[in-house]
Amino acid sequence: MFNYQIIIEYVGTNFVGWQIQKNGSSIQSIIQKVLSKVLKSKIKISGSGRTDAGVHANGQSASFFFKDKIKDKYKFLSSVNFFLKKKSISITKINKKKLNFHARHSVKKKIYKYIILNRLTRSPIYENRSWLIKKKLDINMMKKGINFFLGTHDFSSMRAASCSSKSPYRTITKAEIKKKKDKIIIIFESKSFLQKQVRSMIGCLKYVGEKKWKPEKIKSVIRLKKRQNCAPPAPPYGLYLEKVFY
Repeated sequence: MFNYQIIIEYVGTNFVGWQIQKNGSSIQSIIQKVLSKVLKSKIKISGSGRTDAGVHANGQSASFFFKDKIKDKYKFLSSVNFFLKKKSISITKINKKKLNFHARHSVKKKIYKYIILNRLTRSPIYENRSWLIKKKLDINMMKKGINFFLGTHDFSSMRAASCSSKSPYRTITKAEIKKKKDKIIIIFESKSFLQKQVRSMIGCLKYVGEKKWKPEKIKSVIRLKKRQNCAPPAPPYGLYLEKVFY
């Protein structure tokens, strides 16, 4: 038996999310079907974590067991991507791992990226790939506000009601904002995130950038631990799972 890790890119616009669900097409289900077809064996994959409907990935990670050694990686990638090309999904790498490797349980940290397009007009290139905000955002205020997310906190105010995580505590090890012309790029790094946590943090930063909130308001929202105090979460289509570290 061999254990393999695959790195996956996808546009999440037309999917119900990563995880297999009854109410629509998921990235996980499509990849499993294609792998099973190419390898001529029933394959089950485990992802590094869920991404919600509409969320994209540049570096999602998944693992699976297969009875035989995959000798020709180029042929494997060419074959699976032939069947995936119409689905806006691509497997970019395959790595043989030790048998105890698990795409989710072995994770040390993840990086999520969010793109805000801050201009008056829509972009056909970034349609469904960014959040268009027409009102000018104060980037300096947002940079002050984002620092309040750093460290270990109870993020109860920024988790979805349907979140199944046992603990609301998460540790944010990196939180930064960059501006490139009319794009605002926001980066968060942590071992794991609560459901809708990143989008909720982005929503709070938008309020700060619009000067609806002072940067210090974020600190009190976290401290109060109540969802109703949080800003509305940002839409999913600006969010990317950028990289998973092991």
